[in-house]
Amino acid sequence: MLPMLETKVFVEKLKEAAASVLPITLIVTLLCLAFVPVRNGLLLAFLLGSLLLIVGMGLFTLGADMAMSRIGSSIGAKLTRSRKLWLILIVSFLLGTAISMVEPDLQVLAKSVPAIDTTALIVTVSVGVGLFLALCMLRILLSISLRTLLLIVYGLVFVLILLIPGSMHSVAFDAGGVTTGPMTVPFIMALGVGVASIRSDENAKADSFGLVALCSVGPILAVEVLSLVYPVSSVPVDLFEPPELANTVALGWTYLGELPTYMKEMALSLLPIFVFFLIFQIFSLRLSRVPLLRILFGVLLTYVGLVLFLTGVNVGFSPLGTVLGVAIAEGSYAWLLVPLAMLMGWFIINAEPAVHVLNHQVEELSAGAISAKAMGLSLSIAVAAANGLAMLRVLTGIPILYFILPGYLLALGMSFFVPRTFTAIAFDSGGVASGPLTATFMLPMAIGACEQLGGVSMTDAFGLVAMVAMMPLITVQCMGLLFVLKSRRAKPAPVVPAYADNDIIELWEVA
Repeated sequence: MLPMLETKVFVEKLKEAAASVLPITLIVTLLCLAFVPVRNGLLLAFLLGSLLLIVGMGLFTLGADMAMSRIGSSIGAKLTRSRKLWLILIVSFLLGTAISMVEPDLQVLAKSVPAIDTTALIVTVSVGVGLFLALCMLRILLSISLRTLLLIVYGLVFVLILLIPGSMHSVAFDAGGVTTGPMTVPFIMALGVGVASIRSDENAKADSFGLVALCSVGPILAVEVLSLVYPVSSVPVDLFEPPELANTVALGWTYLGELPTYMKEMALSLLPIFVFFLIFQIFSLRLSRVPLLRILFGVLLTYVGLVLFLTGVNVGFSPLGTVLGVAIAEGSYAWLLVPLAMLMGWFIINAEPAVHVLNHQVEELSAGAISAKAMGLSLSIAVAAANGLAMLRVLTGIPILYFILPGYLLALGMSFFVPRTFTAIAFDSGGVASGPLTATFMLPMAIGACEQLGGVSMTDAFGLVAMVAMMPLITVQCMGLLFVLKSRRAKPAPVVPAYADNDIIELWEVA
């Protein structure tokens, strides 16, 4: 049984998950009932999958708060007290690698890429996160400029992108978008805040921002390196053919039949981080009984939530996205993919709880000059546009670099003109915008449409997550630029003359 406090938090987590999933569920259900005919069993499987997504996301995020964030902060604080740079870097690498393997969005993306073995891709991306988490710790401890590092690593990204096969361009940038999800971000932030506490200067708090930004680049570089040594070929995606569901009993057994597969996969994925924590607990942390039991219970909730989430996604949720993409693309109204994707993008970003936190964060930073409402509107427009442009790529086959290269150049160029905290938050927020629904529904929908239109999914459909992750980099910094302009136009406060102790002050002159 959950304690009363955790029960209330779980209800809040369920509400957040429902706010994210239900708008897409409603839109898709209306489409299937009024315009796009699909089998009854498939629609029912989608609705049941939506329910599992909501419950799974609720349990998963509650468990991540109870366990992963606590593990990150405890280990981070312990590492800072050791004051051993080599230990901080090694532990950060191992933890970053282990925690990324459990990221649900990465699991979904890896299963969708036909040209690379799923395990090889997950391990490669996770190692990229681990290496760059260690780099983040080094940056915090040595007070290295975030902008300088971003210019260097993105310069390396765009040099390597010219050397790898074109079929891997989109997958590489998508990998950067899916790794900064609900599992990785709280853990990374908690670890970074703990390590930042070793510094006492005024910039220590500001330097704790930007961890997610750098950890998003690691997977891109890792996939690029993998593409140089791994034999990659642009092969068509094997579209998932939903099973025939004659009745509700067949539907139930289909879900139950898939449960053992995901129970085994998630147990193997969680095992490294769990073993690592137990070793740290025995030899270093030595938490008391109650905090330890709380963390162990949080790990259990995380496991159950991940199993339910992935079962719902793979059995009912994503397959209907693929079928819907195929159905729309095979008619004469394929162009409807663009406005439909924009509409879904608008609701996805509006329902993302972390986005509301970001909006209020920007409002506080700007002292109210940039309201949370204005920030939310700008992000909604940006993500809707990103989804629309991604579907335009599906219809036209425009290479991903035509969008990504100018977008990142603009974002990096803007970093010279906005406050550095806005830049850090902007690059951190890319992972916030590309939430779970982008990888689990929008990407399968793009793949289905692309295959039906005769395109190449590896180049034309993949890249949707990358487009969504890129837009906040520009939007948040635009708001930072607006804040700078408003600050300059603000009327300066009247200068009060200084008076000596023996001066006679005439009050009417002061007035």
